[in-house]
Amino acid sequence: MNFEQIKELTRPLINKVSPISEGSLDLLSDLIVVEVYEKGDVFIDRGKRNNKEYFVYEGVCRSFLLSPEGEEITISYFLESSVLSPNKTRTANQISHLNFQALTKLTVASLNADKFEQLMINHIDIREFGNMVLQNELLTKVEKEIGLASLNAKERLILFREKYHFLENLISHVDIASYLGITNISLSRLRKGLME
Repeated sequence: MNFEQIKELTRPLINKVSPISEGSLDLLSDLIVVEVYEKGDVFIDRGKRNNKEYFVYEGVCRSFLLSPEGEEITISYFLESSVLSPNKTRTANQISHLNFQALTKLTVASLNADKFEQLMINHIDIREFGNMVLQNELLTKVEKEIGLASLNAKERLILFREKYHFLENLISHVDIASYLGITNISLSRLRKGLME
């Protein structure tokens, strides 16, 4: 993929969050490396070094952890034209707190987190973009926490469908159940009940 193609894929994704100037888009696009993953690939491993920022060009991925019993617990979903959790929120000393996995074929833009941070320091529009990504990440996490604490499983599923209307037919129901904080059997019962 050449520079112009990268720039054209990056522009709508950035503008959706917080628009930046053409010059800033050039600087950002110049740092991007395009990575492609197959469905099921884990491209960020918990406990391993990671010093990148990521944009999702195509596909769907998730962040997840393993419970003490070894069960996968989905934390967040990231759809096409979205930004992964910022490096500062998902790492400590550049070591990842989370796993990230492609749930479909996935094309992402990756860029060095230190170089991105330098662009944020030097360019106010890139800083505003970065700050808006952080703010959106916080809002998403708080919304999920409130939902887990205050809604029953049926209400959480309805909210999930409103937010991710097409995901239910695209990804594993086991992943969805873990995201909702319920078992796969409970999810099957809820889905059946909502169809009636």
